Amino acid sequence: MVLRIAIQKSGRLFDDSVSLLKECGIDLRNVKDRLKTESDNFPLEVLFLRDDDIPQYVEDAVADIGIVGENVVYEKNKQVEVVEQLGFGKCRLSLAIPRGNDFPGAASLNGKRIATSYPFLVNKYIQKNKIQAEIHEISGSVEIAPGIGLADVVCDLVSSGSTLFMNGLKEVETILQSQAVLIKNKKLNEGKWQLLNKLLFRIQAVKKAKRNKYILLNAPNDKLKDIIGLLPGMKSPTVLPLAESGWSSVHSVLNEDEFWDKIEQLKAAGAQGILVVPIEKMVM
Repeated sequence: MVLRIAIQKSGRLFDDSVSLLKECGIDLRNVKDRLKTESDNFPLEVLFLRDDDIPQYVEDAVADIGIVGENVVYEKNKQVEVVEQLGFGKCRLSLAIPRGNDFPGAASLNGKRIATSYPFLVNKYIQKNKIQAEIHEISGSVEIAPGIGLADVVCDLVSSGSTLFMNGLKEVETILQSQAVLIKNKKLNEGKWQLLNKLLFRIQAVKKAKRNKYILLNAPNDKLKDIIGLLPGMKSPTVLPLAESGWSSVHSVLNEDEFWDKIEQLKAAGAQGILVVPIEKMVM
């Protein structure tokens, strides 16, 4: 039995999707300019598709699972299930208007023309806010629409905002926060469920490792209690005596979000010789 996964054949999610599979220990044959490939050490077949098509292929069980942006999942509105957020490909779907205009609130969109590649999501937004607006669906280069007189407002994916700025636009409201997700067909059989769970186990181990750092430090024994109190680790820090009397080596794990604050606190508490090591995998 083979699990079939669809990933973007080119574009912003391709490299990260392939890297994730390789970090999960899955060997892939040549992935450049291919329609599909197979793993040599895991029962996985990879299909390379347009990102807009992936939800449909997963719904139709041509692929069992897929990696795609949340923005595409919710725009296409297919019968698929999101099983894991992957933490890369982060962006947002936002409204933007000419920089010289004001945006006092959603009501100011009444009577406006909105250009977007996401008509389903924009329509949900205007219905939720009880707005009467005209949606113009555009497949690309949405940001030029106000400049050529096609629309008053755009709704497009934003990462850094530089494209909007270069076209004289400013971001005024976010409709959706998006990142890459793993989706699945809702009717996987038991065998493929087992394969998916094995893959999820690996993905979650890789994600945990990326969010954490392994640290080693030297601590004077008279300050050990205070230093240990700053380091919860996965269960509790590991403490080993050093050859030099009165000192111990402390090993622990720190979450990326609190890393720098904790390092400053550890130094203030008396820790010395702090080493920071990346974690390749983290199995809880």
